[in-house]
Amino acid sequence: MLGEDTIPPTLRVSDEDREKAVDLLRHGAVVGRLSNDTFLQRVDVALQAQNMDELAAVLRDLPPAAQRGEWLVRSVRRWSGLSGRLRRAWRASRIPTLVLPRGDRPFVIGRSPDCDLTLANMTVSWRHAELRPSEDDWLLVDLGSTNGTHVNGWRAGAGFRVRPGDSVRFGTARFRVVDWQRSDPRQA
Repeated sequence: MLGEDTIPPTLRVSDEDREKAVDLLRHGAVVGRLSNDTFLQRVDVALQAQNMDELAAVLRDLPPAAQRGEWLVRSVRRWSGLSGRLRRAWRASRIPTLVLPRGDRPFVIGRSPDCDLTLANMTVSWRHAELRPSEDDWLLVDLGSTNGTHVNGWRAGAGFRVRPGDSVRFGTARFRVVDWQRSDPRQA
C-alpha cells in the first residue's frame, strides 16, 4: 500500500503518446536521421514501452521539435485550411440571392403567380412564406408550408428576423439574403 510520502509509479503510456512517438520516428526516417533497421527496432520499442521514460529514450537522439519540420506541418495546415475556405466561398457564390424588398408592405414568396417572388420548385408551397417589415429589420414568417421555411438552419415558424448574409430555405430552394442597396450594380 502506498503511503503519503511515496511517489506513485509512472502511468502507462497512452496509445496517443505511442502514435506521436511513431510519427516522430517516421519523420526521422524520412529525413535520413534513422536507417530502416533502426526505425523498425525503435517502432517496436515504442509500441511496447511501459512508461514515458522508455518512450523518451526512443526519441532522445532525434533533433528538437522545432528542427523536425514543424514549420512544414504548420504550412500544410494553413494551406489546407485555405483550400477549405476557398471551397466554401466558391459554393456560397453559387447560391442565388434573395434581395430584401424596399418599402413597408409584406412580401409573399411561393409557387403562385400572384406571389411577389414566384419559385418554380415543387417543394415550395403555393403561398409558402412572407417577409414582413419590422422596425429596421424584416421578419420571415412561414405561412403553413408543407416543407418548412428555414433561416440559417433554424425553422422560421411564426417569425424569424432575417438580415443580409443569412441563408434562407423554402422547401429545398436555398437563397442568401442581401440588402437591396448592395444588390444594385450601380451602387458597387
